Amino acid sequence: MQRSTDRFLTTHTGSLPRPDDLVRMMYAKEEGVPVDAPALAARIRAAVQEIVAKQRDAGVDIVNDGEMSKPSYATYIKDRLNGFGGTGNTFVYQDLAEFPRLAARVFGDPGRSRRKTPACNAAISVRDAAAAQTDADNLTAAVRAAGASEAFMSAASPGVVSLFFRNDHYPDQETYLQAIAEAMRQEYECVAKAAFVLQIDCPDLAMGRHIQYADLSLSEFRKRAQMHIEALNHALRNIPAEQLRLHLCWGNYDGPHHRDVALADILDVVFLAKPQAISLEAANPRHAHEWAVFERVKLPDGKLLIPGVIESKSNFIEHPELIAQRIARYANLVGRENVIAGSDCGYGTWVGQAAVDPDVVWAKLAAMTEGARIASRQLWK
Repeated sequence: MQRSTDRFLTTHTGSLPRPDDLVRMMYAKEEGVPVDAPALAARIRAAVQEIVAKQRDAGVDIVNDGEMSKPSYATYIKDRLNGFGGTGNTFVYQDLAEFPRLAARVFGDPGRSRRKTPACNAAISVRDAAAAQTDADNLTAAVRAAGASEAFMSAASPGVVSLFFRNDHYPDQETYLQAIAEAMRQEYECVAKAAFVLQIDCPDLAMGRHIQYADLSLSEFRKRAQMHIEALNHALRNIPAEQLRLHLCWGNYDGPHHRDVALADILDVVFLAKPQAISLEAANPRHAHEWAVFERVKLPDGKLLIPGVIESKSNFIEHPELIAQRIARYANLVGRENVIAGSDCGYGTWVGQAAVDPDVVWAKLAAMTEGARIASRQLWK
């Protein structure tokens, strides 16, 4: 991870708007319609080139591939691992359960409604070891073409895989997590070997509280979260912490989120994870106040924060001065060199999801860049 000593760097969470023609091709693939594989591969490679160039045009420092090859940040693993051939999973979001009309709208989203989450019904193993390498090769070429100095790639955590894909095979959750972790290790190490920062997507550590483990007490949930982290750390054992970042998320959906677990109730557990940097939602109305947690909680030595300073579900373009204020709140508490500006979550979590207009996404990222410049002028003197 880059550390700056004279300005605030910028990045984002991962997924970005996919081109319309790529969305159509990926819809077809997900629904079992025959797709020309070489044509799809070529379009993904070109889309990565385009998306990296757009990030650089918006002024983003630490770029990625926009997750162009994936139907979502989590469900892509069904195409890369063996063992997932069971019946589809169902989900109850505790906050949405109280608002059924809103729930119908959220789950009717064109992207979310198409997601495939077959249960684990056999032993897990790597099926497509080449997929992660292809992603890495695509991003390598795009980064070179755009002249970016640092890039990251994201991968699903063992815990979020266990959240979306029900276990119908292993004797218990711990054994299931261990099997997922060992299978995902190949992808994790492939990304690291390509010299990219690896971002582990871990909504299971926050969103899991009101979905997967809604029936547990807070103390019991914390124990489960720690078990998830132990499995993750084991899978990351061969990658240095400095090459890792973790995304903490309460769910990238337009819901009330009044059942979200408080950051203060899980932060000490999250800090047990190996990754050096923690990316977290910090701009949306449910979590924007939680910067104050760091008035009483010390950031562990060596850790970095990537607070979201722009929302991922709103078409409002945040004012750069507001973004600068959000950056400053964190910087003043944990140290300027320990803060990188980011987004709350992704802008293309599921293929076809379009909560934020694609053109607005780029305007929001440009506003983040300007906000980081303002904060840099104010704080780096």
